[in-house]
Amino acid sequence: MMSKIGVIGDGHVGSTVAHQLIATGLVDDLVLIDKNEAKVNADALDFEDAMANLQHHANIIVNDYAALKDADIIISAVGKIKLSAEDRFGELRFNSEQIKQVAPEIKKSGFNGIIICISNPVDVITSMYQKLTGLPKNQVLGTGTLLDTARMKRAVGKKMKIDPRSVIGFTLGEHGDSQFTAWSTVTALQKPFTEIAKENSWNLEDMNHEIKRGGYTVYAGKQYTNYGIAAAATRLAEAVLSDSHTEMPVSNYQKQYDTYMSYPAIIGRSGIVQRLELNLTDEEKKQLQQTADAIKEKTKKEFN
Repeated sequence: MMSKIGVIGDGHVGSTVAHQLIATGLVDDLVLIDKNEAKVNADALDFEDAMANLQHHANIIVNDYAALKDADIIISAVGKIKLSAEDRFGELRFNSEQIKQVAPEIKKSGFNGIIICISNPVDVITSMYQKLTGLPKNQVLGTGTLLDTARMKRAVGKKMKIDPRSVIGFTLGEHGDSQFTAWSTVTALQKPFTEIAKENSWNLEDMNHEIKRGGYTVYAGKQYTNYGIAAAATRLAEAVLSDSHTEMPVSNYQKQYDTYMSYPAIIGRSGIVQRLELNLTDEEKKQLQQTADAIKEKTKKEFN
């Protein structure tokens, strides 16, 4: 089955996503869109130069919104990360203006696939895409805490000296300061991590801080982040294309809280195939309400 994916925003993140899509053979037709024509054309040529040494081929189309009409997926990587060096909401003013230009073009193209949003603050921008394109809520989702959950798995895996893929559990809520790891959901070696942490005198709050600040640590070293988020977006795209029905903590509309935020859902060809219900502790339920309130408050403050 042929696949067509659009990547809007060809900066550090967008170009890394595009490269990973090509290198892994996930995309047959790739639509690259960016305002910086010199950069996006240079990347397109660079990708074509790479193909002679890759196992896969992709046809590349540059700056043509009309080509998105029959795309399976659009990945939004619009953003200026330097604006969010200390707070992902720092990008809201800039990115919201960009999305107000991009979304109507997507709608005009006749696109009816899945939008995967990376752009920060991802929960708010994902909501904007849904409202401005008019696509059903299940077809518009964000990477959300899929990356933060990966950071949690990395932190737990390092503590236990095991592969992070052997760690089960979720970081929930906002992809931002109010996010939290639901430790009641985390298991490793078939054992609740709360018990393992207690046995080893590991401080869960310290680990929470490390998980939450992971992106800023990477940013401090190289002034951007790209590999972790590109891997998350590519994995999400693969779940959509393969209709795998994979459980992932992604930014999706939560009717109970009337906002987009990260909570586990089943991902398939129609986007959000099924929303799940976790058996959280009372404290975690309180934290989830707080993170929902934080997203809505910040959104309202910025747009009123």
